[in-house]
Formats: sequence, C-alpha cells, structure tokens
Amino acid sequence: MNGLAAFWLVLIVILATLPYCNVYGFESIPITVSGTMDHVTFDGKWSFEKEWKASSLNTYDYDNGQQIILRTAHQKNFVYVLLEALTDNSLDTGNDYAIICFDTKNLKSSNPDKDDYCFMVKLGEQVGTTYVGGYLLNGTYHFEKLPNPDGYVAISSVSDKNDRYTPIPHPSYEFRIPTDVIGRESIYGFYFKVHDSKSNIDFTYPQNLHDDFVASPDQWGEIYSPDKSLPEFGFPIILLLISITGMLFVKQLKLFKNISIIK
Repeated sequence: MNGLAAFWLVLIVILATLPYCNVYGFESIPITVSGTMDHVTFDGKWSFEKEWKASSLNTYDYDNGQQIILRTAHQKNFVYVLLEALTDNSLDTGNDYAIICFDTKNLKSSNPDKDDYCFMVKLGEQVGTTYVGGYLLNGTYHFEKLPNPDGYVAISSVSDKNDRYTPIPHPSYEFRIPTDVIGRESIYGFYFKVHDSKSNIDFTYPQNLHDDFVASPDQWGEIYSPDKSLPEFGFPIILLLISITGMLFVKQLKLFKNISIIK
C-alpha cells in the first residue's frame, strides 16, 4: 500500500470514531468506559460525592421547565444508567417511573423485535422489570415481560442531600444492564422515558415522543461508545492511528515537494 492510500485509510478509521449528529435529527449519546461503576451503591439515588462522577453526562430541558439528567457508563460486563428528574417535586411513589430501551442491532424497525429490550422501574421500587420485543398480538408486534436476567439492577428512590445537582428531593432511577442481554456493540438504538404521574407528562429521549408504553424503535435515538471500548476497541489504538496519520501526512508532503523540485 502506498503512502497516500494508507493516509486515507487511517483517516477514514479515525473519522469513524468521532462523535456525530445523526441524520434523523437527534444528538447521539456518548457512553464512557469507567473504572468505578462497580463502587455504585444501588439504592436508587446518587449516594455519595463521586458515585456517578466517572460517567457521561447528558442534560435535557423540556418545554414545561422539567430537566432530566442522564448519566451513562460501562464497565466489564455491565452498562450503567442513572436518570434524575430534577424539577419533579411531586414524588408520586409507585406511579412515577422510568424506562430505558436498547435496540441492540440498531435496526430502527417500525415494530419492536427480539433485538429490542426495555427496562422499567417505578419510583420507590427495589426491583424493576425487563421486556423484549417481537411478540405478535392482534396482528401487531409488542413487548413481552421477561424474567429479570442475572446481574440486572433497576431501583428507584427519592434523592437526598447527597445528590450532585440539587438538595430538593426528586425522583431518581438507577439501572445496571448486563451485556449478556444487550451485547457489546459500538452503537445501539436508545430511548428513555421518565413519567411524571401528577402532570401525566412523559419526558423522553429523543424529545417529544408519545406512546402508551414506548415509542416505536424507528423513532429512538442512539447511544455509542466513542472509544469503541464496548466492543473492545481501546482508546490507545485511536491515539496510535492519529500518530500514524500525522507521519504519513508529513511523508506525503515531502514526496510532493520532491516531485515539484524534479519538475
């Protein structure tokens, strides 16, 4: 392979690892690798200062003033998700709830299939529920409840003084999802819904989606591993590729200059 071809090949690989905004109009969510998620105390809320600090942060503001905090990370065989409804102060235990969903193949099908998983927990619950798509009922495909997988955690509580964002109590939801269920992909279709029972309003990602349970997978957004570490493609390799690209670029410039001098 000559220098120019190698340069373009490495450049394409690097560009493929960069964050992006999707053609569907939503902003994709980066999920970071973390070395501290196994220290999380699963009590349904942010429990101590650094508990969820080593995770990706996404903040979503909605028309009625509601603000949702999303924290995500992955470590070893689990994906970790924290949702906080910062401005929901009604605290309707057993009626407020959160759902997160993964389209494990990112197929964006109009009907939920067996690659689509959702995980739900109500405010105050100690054990959440698991759902999978692909079940035919009355001519349409639906989600079906599954036994919870080994290692799965979904728990919710009211925040307290240890919360990172506000001392005002609000609903908080913690999840730990086994990669044995959703696989180890560099990108997933992704959706969340946080339901406020008092106002009967759903706060979703992507925003402004409406459905009795969850929106169809073709409306979901995406969550991706920018360092490709979920499918075991480490960040140091990206740095190596950047270095190689720089050297090839300099080499190619020298070659062009030599050709110009000869002419």
